[in-house]
Amino acid sequence: MTSSCRRFAHPVFLGPSVAALLLAAAGCSSTGAAPSIADPTPSAEAAAYCRALHKELPSTVAGLDRGDTGTKSELTAAWGDGAIVLRCGVPRPAKMEDPSSKAVEADGVAWMLEQPDDGGPLFTTTYRKAYVEVRLSTAYAHDASPLAAFAPAVRKTVPPSL
Repeated sequence: MTSSCRRFAHPVFLGPSVAALLLAAAGCSSTGAAPSIADPTPSAEAAAYCRALHKELPSTVAGLDRGDTGTKSELTAAWGDGAIVLRCGVPRPAKMEDPSSKAVEADGVAWMLEQPDDGGPLFTTTYRKAYVEVRLSTAYAHDASPLAAFAPAVRKTVPPSL
């Protein structure tokens, strides 16, 4: 998979504490409902990276234990009954074509930030051979620690696409 997300007009590379401030400024809705977890359908190459990532994911993120996603898929993972959801092998978001898209950097991994109307923030890795998506519930919308917690596993298993 290649990435042309180098088009970000204003990529922002931040440490975890500054990223938390950005998340606070992003705002969020008040739904608080656990997201629905759908399995992505990646290419064979991306699926291989996702399987490797799945084995490296932490058992605890932001004080939440890893839980059951309702599937046996190695493409999805959740912590805290869906408060934090990771999906690997998602399609390249169309928003990456938008030159006004915002990006954050957490512990060496770049993430594009989106703020859907139906919940907390949605982050998708950039410059990687497989796209990894992390959705935070509104309860964790102001906490950048999940992105930093995933960074070592992403760096180890999903190579850069540069």
